[in-house]
Amino acid sequence: MSATLTVVGLGSGNPDRLTLGIIKKLKAASVVYVRTKEHPVMAALSELEITSQSFDGLYESLSSFPEVYAAITSKLIEEAQAAANGTDIVYAVPGHPMVAESAVSQLRERCPEEGIELQILGGESFLDEAFVRLGFDPIEGFQLLDASGIRSAQLQPELHTLIGQVYDSFTASETKLCLMELYPPEYEVVVGHALGVENEESIVRVPLYELDRLDGYGNLSLVYVPANRDENLRNRTFARLHEIVDILRSPEGCPWDREQTHESLRKNLIEETYEFLETIDEDDPDHMKEELGDLLLQIMLHSQMEEELGTFNVYDVIEGLNDKLIFRHPHVFGDTNANDAEEALKNWDGMKAEEKRRKGVKPEELSVLSGVPRDLPALMKAYKLQKKASKVGFDWDNATDCIAKIREEIDELQEAIDTDAATDDQILELGDLLFAVTNVARFIGADPEEALTRTNRKFVRRFQYIEQSLQRKGTSVKDSSLEEMEELWQEAKAEERKV
Repeated sequence: MSATLTVVGLGSGNPDRLTLGIIKKLKAASVVYVRTKEHPVMAALSELEITSQSFDGLYESLSSFPEVYAAITSKLIEEAQAAANGTDIVYAVPGHPMVAESAVSQLRERCPEEGIELQILGGESFLDEAFVRLGFDPIEGFQLLDASGIRSAQLQPELHTLIGQVYDSFTASETKLCLMELYPPEYEVVVGHALGVENEESIVRVPLYELDRLDGYGNLSLVYVPANRDENLRNRTFARLHEIVDILRSPEGCPWDREQTHESLRKNLIEETYEFLETIDEDDPDHMKEELGDLLLQIMLHSQMEEELGTFNVYDVIEGLNDKLIFRHPHVFGDTNANDAEEALKNWDGMKAEEKRRKGVKPEELSVLSGVPRDLPALMKAYKLQKKASKVGFDWDNATDCIAKIREEIDELQEAIDTDAATDDQILELGDLLFAVTNVARFIGADPEEALTRTNRKFVRRFQYIEQSLQRKGTSVKDSSLEEMEELWQEAKAEERKV
């Protein structure tokens, strides 16, 4: 005869809700264990002369809840295996055994492996009381979340949301911070303590920002966030963005959006990228937020086009990115170490090579220069090509040698101009000069694209100074001599030095 272990639920806290079957089971048990004696029903069990042993001591001796629940599971399995035939061991938990009881989940997994017959007798869970006392029907849409592991990605404002395991003010604070990623600080939420327990129940409505300022949190506390189908809340969700883009591309949507193709949006993607880069230079968070949204729209539109063809959707894109990030960061998600950024980059490159091998591509057979996008801006592409070539030793020794090469290229360009060489030849010599200048950037630790961008901004700033100065004099650049503009240019330089 196999060992037997029975798990029963003690309900949400009202002794009157205990089922007759569970009371009989507790009375007939040889040994009764309870997860905790900090539960209103325990007083009633004492009146019924049902004695028990609790695991409260584990909460004090162990440092985390997972450790406690693992210890409870192991203890119960050990006791069940050691028990003589006919010994009825019962484990009693608050609420329903299948609602927010980690040890029960572990018992369901381990008992068959250990040759133990596990029986589970349900009890009233805190959900039953919540539906009644808080007054909502779960059929309207409902989710139950655990405060100890809540994430903003789980939140769906159109659903009634119950958050259990709000044991203390710290957990309430973590819950508040998570909710405030989606809900406004003034959004009203409900805090419930000991729902359905006579003389102990408390239901308080508070604005979200006050959630962790309340007293009385304990084992029987929860937070209720009423369902809200207000568009302003839904507009903060990724699902709503996906829905909107789908509508725009639908037959009932926008004619312009419907007509777009990958090819027609190429320039938009490039323009939006550069508009975002401009916000970085401006150090303007509000503008940055707006431009990131425009950039995200381009990604959504391209993904939506493929979803309409049935090839992939934006969630496939996200899955692929998540898989890549995890795979290429073994020092974060695996057992590889990286003590600094350089080691992390080596790991990244190593995992990229491994990805290619898994796809049947042999990295050692590829060109050293492979992997540089064809359509990169020329200055950026030159920089990346030179970096790749330098990794195999094809490089100058120092910046001084690079500068000597620049002088050589200047002479060759000058010669091409002086001899009135063909335009293509002059263009090639100019390209050689720009390529040589790019080499210097690597040796001084600068990004040539950023360096030229700074100079462009400086030119715009000084030239606008000239325009504004002339405008104050009642004239313009069109009516001024080069000497006048040069003098104002020098003024602009002097003003910059004062700042």
